[in-house]
Amino acid sequence: MEKGGYVQPRELFEFVVRCVTSAGAEQSGAESLASVLVEADLRGHYSHGLNRLPFYLQDLRTGKCREAGKPQIVAQTTATAHVDGCNLLGPVVGRFSMRVAMEKARTSGIGLVVARNSNHFGIAGWYSTMASEEGLIGMAFTNASPTTAVTRCKEPVIGTNPLSFAAPAGHKDDFVLDMACSTVALGKLEILERKKLPMPGKWGIDKDGNPTTNPTDVLQGGALLPLGGFEETGGYKGYGLAMMVDILCGVLGGAKFGLQLKPWLNTDEPANLAQCFIAINPSAFAPGFEDRMKELLSGYRNLPAENPNEKVLTPGDPERINKKECEKVGGIFYHEKQLELLLKIAEEMSIPPFSIRF
Repeated sequence: MEKGGYVQPRELFEFVVRCVTSAGAEQSGAESLASVLVEADLRGHYSHGLNRLPFYLQDLRTGKCREAGKPQIVAQTTATAHVDGCNLLGPVVGRFSMRVAMEKARTSGIGLVVARNSNHFGIAGWYSTMASEEGLIGMAFTNASPTTAVTRCKEPVIGTNPLSFAAPAGHKDDFVLDMACSTVALGKLEILERKKLPMPGKWGIDKDGNPTTNPTDVLQGGALLPLGGFEETGGYKGYGLAMMVDILCGVLGGAKFGLQLKPWLNTDEPANLAQCFIAINPSAFAPGFEDRMKELLSGYRNLPAENPNEKVLTPGDPERINKKECEKVGGIFYHEKQLELLLKIAEEMSIPPFSIRF
């Protein structure tokens, strides 16, 4: 069993806010960032939760990311908007942009917003579920720093470029797809490296283009593989999806795209990432959408499972299960190495830490 301890979500939220405001961000921006990081860990996506806190703090400390302000709409129609994120924290830009998309969807049936001059915005699913929680279909896309090798290339020349799609099914149930266009998110390798654990084969390659099970090989000069892995196993599909996301974000938004994107952890210049947010109002189409969604999800969940002790799940179920488990035990479990990292941050910034229950 892993060594570690439990921390209450509220304490984590307040800890992140203290850290981010101490690094220069305004209170509202810090709260947006804290919300998405804690929610990621609650859902079990540790790669994008507090594991990412040091990188946001670094962006603020180095001045690569603007501490305060509000995103601006630079062009719009009844159903679309182009947003300048003003180099603010990604969650600030993302929350603003999705709210604009949702407002347009309520009046026009659909809202599509593309933001430029943004930064890493955490889990894409946080934004798509903003819409589904209010009865709308939500989608969120972002381009990302090069970490993935494309078909027939061993260099990291394309990002993980995650996408999310959420559709409401009523009674706090929904379909939530949240995925990278690479085999896994880069943060999963960072977690494995911190725990000194190997990774499954065919997730990534080393600097010479050879498959590896050592996450350090990928993080230091290697690359992730696109979704599907190598070309013969369908890697060209992940490659194509990643490019599609980049078109919807960087190309459409007039931000950096493709080979223009800076390497991960580069603090020499602003990231200028782009994000695309779509909200669709089901009431603009056939009536009874949520009832049909319930039928769809129920049909899959009631299929016979390969293991009789388990159930067939639909996208979003694993995250719901993880959140319920956190509620049951009264906190989020963190590996001892993750706790050490967070306590080190608290010490370095002279910030009160959080309590840990072992």
